[in-house]
Amino acid sequence: MIDWERISGLCEEIGAESFDEVMELFLTEVGGVLDDLEEGPGLKDAMHFLKGAALNLGFSEFAGLCAAGELAASTGSGQVDIAAVRASYRNTLMEFEAHRVARLVA
Repeated sequence: MIDWERISGLCEEIGAESFDEVMELFLTEVGGVLDDLEEGPGLKDAMHFLKGAALNLGFSEFAGLCAAGELAASTGSGQVDIAAVRASYRNTLMEFEAHRVARLVA
């Protein structure tokens, strides 16, 4: 669900304080996009943004759902399961918060 190596590497690269700022920005921006997410012309771009943000932080399962949603929205090959995308985000955040201290404290 989460690529902890990616998160640890990012935290080491930018520092703990900057990582906290990145997480805060991620939560604000991704939360806003998810709140407004709906079927329609902007869905492909929204899914692309969510995928990229998730990959940057190592939220791999969430990123995978967003990638599938982006593909479905761009090809018209199926409906995007927005509820599943939102649920994956919530579950990923719960796992992140549950294991953050143990995984990031060296």
